[in-house]
Amino acid sequence: MSLNLEILSRAADQARGLCMDAVQASKSGHLGLPLGCAEMGAVLYGYALKHNPDEPRWIGRDYFILSAGHGSMFLYAWLNLSGYDLPMDEIKRFRQLHSKTPGHPEFFETPGVECTTGPLGQGVGNAVGVAMAAKMAAARFNTDEHKIFDQHVVCLAGDGCLQEGVSAEASAFAGHFGLDNLILIYDNNAVTLDAMAKVTQSEDTGKRFEAYGFDVQKIDGQDMQAFLDAFDTAKKRDNGKPQMIMAQTLIGKGIPEVQGTNKAHGEAGVKYVDAARKGLGLPDEHYFVSQDVRDYFAEHKKKLVAEYDRWGKSYQEWRSKNPEQARQLDEAIEKKVPADLSDRIPAFPADAKIATRKAGSEVLQPLAKAMPFLVSGSADLHGSTLNYIEGAGDFTRDNNSGRNIHFGIREHGMCAIMNGIGYHGVFRASGATFLVFADYCRPSIRLAALSKLPNIYIFTHDSIGVGEDGPTHEPVETVSGLRVIPQLDVIRPADPEETAGAFIAATQRTDGPTLLALTRQAVPMFSEIDVKTRREGVALGGYIAKRESGKLDLILLSCGSELQHAMNAAKELGAGTRVVSMPCFERFERQPAGYREEVLPASCRRRVAIEAGVPHLWYQYVGLDGKVVALHRFGMSGPGDQVMKEFGMDAAHVVEAAKSL
Repeated sequence: MSLNLEILSRAADQARGLCMDAVQASKSGHLGLPLGCAEMGAVLYGYALKHNPDEPRWIGRDYFILSAGHGSMFLYAWLNLSGYDLPMDEIKRFRQLHSKTPGHPEFFETPGVECTTGPLGQGVGNAVGVAMAAKMAAARFNTDEHKIFDQHVVCLAGDGCLQEGVSAEASAFAGHFGLDNLILIYDNNAVTLDAMAKVTQSEDTGKRFEAYGFDVQKIDGQDMQAFLDAFDTAKKRDNGKPQMIMAQTLIGKGIPEVQGTNKAHGEAGVKYVDAARKGLGLPDEHYFVSQDVRDYFAEHKKKLVAEYDRWGKSYQEWRSKNPEQARQLDEAIEKKVPADLSDRIPAFPADAKIATRKAGSEVLQPLAKAMPFLVSGSADLHGSTLNYIEGAGDFTRDNNSGRNIHFGIREHGMCAIMNGIGYHGVFRASGATFLVFADYCRPSIRLAALSKLPNIYIFTHDSIGVGEDGPTHEPVETVSGLRVIPQLDVIRPADPEETAGAFIAATQRTDGPTLLALTRQAVPMFSEIDVKTRREGVALGGYIAKRESGKLDLILLSCGSELQHAMNAAKELGAGTRVVSMPCFERFERQPAGYREEVLPASCRRRVAIEAGVPHLWYQYVGLDGKVVALHRFGMSGPGDQVMKEFGMDAAHVVEAAKSL
């Protein structure tokens, strides 16, 4: 393939000018990558990528993911030149309040931005997830006659991304599972923020990725024809190997005073911008794009739209010949959830006494049948987290239609990949590990919440009830630490029916992630509370589990495996005692004020909470005058019931706290 090198070279320099102007105006930002990778941007957006600026969410497009999100002006400049709904006024508002050009790319904020990237390495994990979802979609929907899912996922990453452990986890996964639709472009500029890269790394990155199972090509990243040839080769290979293009670039190219040094990474080059613009042949006019460059991209857009139209014709033929698959795809993209999920999940026996992780396993089976695009993975713990979908097969390099994903011991990679599946938009991702490992997953969970991805985290072994494994595996602070993440629902159900309600609530929520904290140890069934009340109570976040039989003068609150102690304590504390189950603080806070007052009337200030975790967040419900029976230290090793007793997790301590008020 050949390129119009003359016009694309001008486009690259003018994109550099846009980046310089935006960073200079905002007095904030990163010049290094946008300037160093401009030639590759010109090739990608001016020639090589399959996309449609008028339909940014077209399901047949190639995906471009900027893992090195600090270089956001690279992406914004090329989206503007390509004809996306990102006008020059937004470029001029770079990093300003309420603009479409925030400091790091944000999903839903900017047309053409595929993932929320910024924390380094996340985009690599996201790209692996998108590539995996594209493989699953192709296996599920493509026919011999129509290949509606036939795209590549392109990710631009730098040394910072590849030094982060999450990218190593995700890349090893991609290589093992043969995601040959993934093209990772390594901006190999030999620079990190503090110093030249040689100060902190000496490995052969190409050989490392070859060991993961990647094909690796090495090129001059500022040679547009060489980059296109490598990119074209990578696209044509379907050999079961993800592709890496190691592109040697000059960071900050165009600003001689800093280019090629770590000073070029951020905004140190801003003071040289005026001279640099002249050196690039740009006029005094800021935010300049020449008419011939605009004309070139306008013509290229016509070609992209024509390709989109050809795909659309094939897509309509596929829909007419495969109406049931078309219906399923529509429902998957629209995130439709059956309204009768609860009816599809049988009630548990009234005398059941099982762990909520086991209850979750039983709930998952009918739920997965009702939700054919729900996939379930585990970080090498299916046998403990019990979230395997029976009869659904495993995702492998030879079976892309399997719904069970073996992530390996890669918790952070798992959650970053889950985000990628969510960004792709066809499948609902769920993933499992022990709750204590949520700390390994936290950055990805936080980004899922920020991006409103409907992920479901099935995290088991939720308290000191883990017992013999000891304090390293007893997440005493973890639940509270997760509850403070905005837009994340944390649900800690108390018995099997509340567990059913938790899974239903998680599945029905499509505007953000939900984390289910489940027990290893068996818990009693609260058969005195009807099934409907328990299941629907979870959806409300909190509900009255035991209503007082006399005048209300005391409220006991709890959740999870400790609710049993509040229920037992209430029997001793008298007719004026109410018990409130609070499985999800976040859902409770979303209820109308009238409902919250009905459950927790302000007139009753005598309140006690119990949870086998740190106490602090419970004070929002018990008040400063109330008491919280909780933990103020890490756990210990021993049989779970004995550890619970050692720390005062029992009805007697609830009674004692109530009587002391």
